[in-house]
Amino acid sequence: MHFQTASKKYDIIAIGRACLDLNAVEYNRPMEETLTFSKYVGGSPANIVIGGAKLGLKVGFIGKIPDDQHGRFIQTYMAGAGVDTSNMVIDQEGHKAGLAFTEIKSPEECSILMYREGAADLYLRPEEVNENYIKEAKALLVSGTALSQSPSREAVFQAIQYAKKHQVEIIFELDYRAYTWKSVYETSIYYSLVAEQAHVIIGTRDEFDMMENKQGCNEDTIRHLFNHQARLVVIKHGVEGSYAYTNSGEIFRGTAYKSKVLKTFGAGDSYAAAFLYALLSGKDIGTALKYGSASAAIVVSKHSSSEAMPTVADIESLIQADVIV
Repeated sequence: MHFQTASKKYDIIAIGRACLDLNAVEYNRPMEETLTFSKYVGGSPANIVIGGAKLGLKVGFIGKIPDDQHGRFIQTYMAGAGVDTSNMVIDQEGHKAGLAFTEIKSPEECSILMYREGAADLYLRPEEVNENYIKEAKALLVSGTALSQSPSREAVFQAIQYAKKHQVEIIFELDYRAYTWKSVYETSIYYSLVAEQAHVIIGTRDEFDMMENKQGCNEDTIRHLFNHQARLVVIKHGVEGSYAYTNSGEIFRGTAYKSKVLKTFGAGDSYAAAFLYALLSGKDIGTALKYGSASAAIVVSKHSSSEAMPTVADIESLIQADVIV
């Protein structure tokens, strides 16, 4: 799987949510007893491009943020992290940033309390997506949560149409969050519509099950997707590792790296950032799986998601240590 080598201004442009994570500073206690939280930028596509920028990729972001202090924090932080924010749209209708409060009772017991009602990112409109911006990217990264509501849903499909028109690779990171969807049927329909147009699809086995609205198996999943546009499908199985399948019939297995786990959230975003960095850097798929797994292992050992994104040296050091689960 190789991305186009033509000269483009951006390696990846992501579309979707950028919001706030408020992570519990006090560990090993329920949220009811937690009094202090640390503020970070969050949201899967935002985390992925922040992680990509830290690894040296040229990245941009399309999304809608509120016209308030939280919106300015999000934009300032992402720009400072190396993400192009020129196509972030400022909401003028009073919508607010999505909030995610996290609870860290133990490494095995982490939960997230979400405030997503009226979140600004879900109000991005199709006419606010810039065709010329997408044209400048090697790849467009779409995150599943952006499909859960109109007009964000239509904005994503508009972005996909522009990507197809200009031969931009389409990456679909499933990013399923139950609280944003009205029904499993709605999820399945819109996920499938995007997956059938995407060239690279990344998700957990559970997320693929949501897309298929059944308890499926990897073989059935890839058979279906390779009948469409997919060239590479990555299916993650937690501590059991991950599998990458190519439309030419190759299968690669990635193993999970040992880590002192603090919390479970952030793993998927860091995995995607490092996996895509490796692919865009010309590394083979087997190596890319190692980068993804190592990056995930590093982030689950840290307090934040976006700020904890590792460097290339961090990732390569863990791979070299070769301590797998």
